[in-house]
Amino acid sequence: MTVTKRFIAGAICPRCAEMDRIRSWEQNGIRYRDCVSCDFFEQLPIEDQALPELETRVNREREEQARNDVQTVKILDPKEH
Repeated sequence: MTVTKRFIAGAICPRCAEMDRIRSWEQNGIRYRDCVSCDFFEQLPIEDQALPELETRVNREREEQARNDVQTVKILDPKEH
């Protein structure tokens, strides 16, 4: 029996912080997740535990997204000065 492993779009690996590298699959009542870039591996029983939501670019805190040192630039008209 072949198990289909699916990538989780936008998921960030908790170990290496790479995006779009996490795969997920279920087998024998257990949900597995692993990273194809590092040695992260996790297994959780499906019925006993609610899975924690993986961090994605969509569900990150707005404060974290704003920390990119973005500054507003004002364009001056040379004719006015």
